[in-house]
Amino acid sequence: MHPRTPIPAFVWASIPFIAASVFHVIALGIESPLAGPSKLVLMPLLAVPVVLSLRRLRPLAAVLLLIALLFSWLGDGAGAFFPGGPTLPLMLLFFGLAHIAYIVLFARHLVRRKVPWWALVYAVWWIGMIAFLGPHTGPLFFGVAGYGIVLAGTAIFAARCTPLIATGGAFFLASDTILAFRLFLPGMPDWTSPAVMFTYTLGQGLIIAGALLALRKKQR
Repeated sequence: MHPRTPIPAFVWASIPFIAASVFHVIALGIESPLAGPSKLVLMPLLAVPVVLSLRRLRPLAAVLLLIALLFSWLGDGAGAFFPGGPTLPLMLLFFGLAHIAYIVLFARHLVRRKVPWWALVYAVWWIGMIAFLGPHTGPLFFGVAGYGIVLAGTAIFAARCTPLIATGGAFFLASDTILAFRLFLPGMPDWTSPAVMFTYTLGQGLIIAGALLALRKKQR
């Protein structure tokens, strides 16, 4: 019999994040008042497996992971943390910084191959989103267009990493795509609200899991 491969500690440490994500998505679906507060615990919980893996990570890789999660958390709570500020521009700023951290992480520590041909779909996605949603964005046009470039960049660099990270990048992009339709097009169906957070938490979780697995193997 072959010895069983031990389950990495960060997998067990991810269970609270998974549970909180399921709770939050359900809370959104039933329009529970707990949806707002539960959103603010997601990224701190996702940071737990990263913190528990610090001894196995290169310092810069660990810092980039934590920076991405920090700015994602600030983006999640932009309205709550900065009640007097412009929520949407702050969201674009914070999530843009989170994506830049992910891009640097992927490019410097996790890239395994050249850009696959199918990743060109992300360039097509950006052109289509600007053409379709651009007229509805008003004064935020250039901010949205710039954020779209960074978001597509995250997905493209993720596609150069392991399949787990590539899948996470695709779900992250899907989440922001649904959110953009909700923000700029009136009359979107109610189910798109939990769909945004389902794809978001799944995307973030897969990126972190994929990054920790890949970085863990590199340390062996």
